[in-house]
Amino acid sequence: MLITFLQVGLGGAIGSMLRYGIGLAVARSAYAGFPLAILPVNVIGSFLMGLVVVYTIQRDVTYFNPFLTSGILGGFTTFSAFSLEAFTLYEQGEMGQAALYVFLSVFLSILGLALGVWLARSLWA
Repeated sequence: MLITFLQVGLGGAIGSMLRYGIGLAVARSAYAGFPLAILPVNVIGSFLMGLVVVYTIQRDVTYFNPFLTSGILGGFTTFSAFSLEAFTLYEQGEMGQAALYVFLSVFLSILGLALGVWLARSLWA
């Protein structure tokens, strides 16, 4: 179990550095009024999550998944894990559950952020 935690931690550090580097590169070359840095990271991370999950299952090398999926891709973008969960529900024929999951994830995450901002401003303003 400790090895798995270390794999996730190492992968997460790699993914986070990749996200930060891409964010810097995109921010220097893109329009600053729209969050273009995170959009490609989320799309690329979700695309790679699909590739990795299928590849590791087909090749019977799922022991790499903690490092690759939770680690690198999780550090790169948690949106990739969210995308995988939503797509899994969709593939299982749970269209309503998938739609609810997407709606609640986005809405409640934005609400959570707004509440955190409100609380922080109330405490430290």
